[in-house]
Amino acid sequence: MLNEIITVYAITDDLLKAIGHYEDARREMSDAEIMTTALIAAMFFSGNQSEACNYMKDHNLIPKMLEKSRFNRRLHGISMLMNDLFHQIGMILKESSNCTEDLLDSFPVAMCDNIRIFNIKLITSADYRGYIASKKRYFYGVRVQLLTTKSGIPVEFIFLPGNANDVRALNALPLNLFPGSEVYGDSAYTDYTAEDDLFETSQIALKVMRKKNSKRQDEPWNQYVKQSTRHYVETVFSAITSLFPKSIHAVTYEGFLLKLEAFIFAFTLKQAFL
Repeated sequence: MLNEIITVYAITDDLLKAIGHYEDARREMSDAEIMTTALIAAMFFSGNQSEACNYMKDHNLIPKMLEKSRFNRRLHGISMLMNDLFHQIGMILKESSNCTEDLLDSFPVAMCDNIRIFNIKLITSADYRGYIASKKRYFYGVRVQLLTTKSGIPVEFIFLPGNANDVRALNALPLNLFPGSEVYGDSAYTDYTAEDDLFETSQIALKVMRKKNSKRQDEPWNQYVKQSTRHYVETVFSAITSLFPKSIHAVTYEGFLLKLEAFIFAFTLKQAFL
C-alpha cells in the first residue's frame, strides 16, 4: 500500500505544479495531500475518508493531518480542481495511446433503496428516479456516463440524473478526442443528428449498435465488430463498482458526487500507473 500512496501523491503533486496551481504557504496540508487522502480512501478504504485520514496520520505519511470537519471543507473546496486534474490525466492517456477506439456507456449508482426514497434528504427531485432495464427495477440516484479507452481506462465522465437518457451524454461530455477517433456505444446513444454533427465538426465517428427499426442498418460484419469492441466496457463497470461499499455514506449531495468522482479517479490511476 505504501508504494501506491507515494505514487498517487507524486502524480497529483506533479500535475498541480505543472498547471501552475497556487497555494498559500501557511497551509498545514497541501491540496495534493488532501486529494491523495481522498483517493486512497476510495482505493483501499471503501470511500471511508476518516479511516484514510487516521491511516495517513498514524503511519506518519501526513503528520499534520487536519481534523475531520476541516478536511471535508478543504476537500469540497477543491472538488472542481480534482475534476480538472482527472481530465488532464485523461488527455495524457489519450495522447499516449496508439488506439483510436474509445468506449462509451453508463451505469447507475443508487443513493438508497426504493423503499427509502421518501426519507432521503440528499436530493428531492423526481428526475433522479431512473430505471435499470437489465435488472427490470427502478433506482433513485445518478447515472454515470463514462468514456474509456479500448483497454478500459476511464478518461472522461459526467454525472446525470437517474432518469436522464443516454443521448444527453453526447451533448454533455467534452469528447476531447483526436480526429479519426471512433466511439463505440450501445443503441441507447442513437441520435442521427448528433452522430452527423460529431463527424462533420470533429471527424469523430460514433459507432452505436443499431436497433431493429433503425434507418441506418449495419452490415453483419460491422455489427459484429461493434458488439465485440464495446463488450469490454461492462467489465470496467464491474471493476469500478467493486470499490464501492454496500452504501455510499454522504451527508450532502455534493459529498456523494465527490466520493463517486474519487472512486473513478482512483480506478483510473490504478489501471494506468499502479
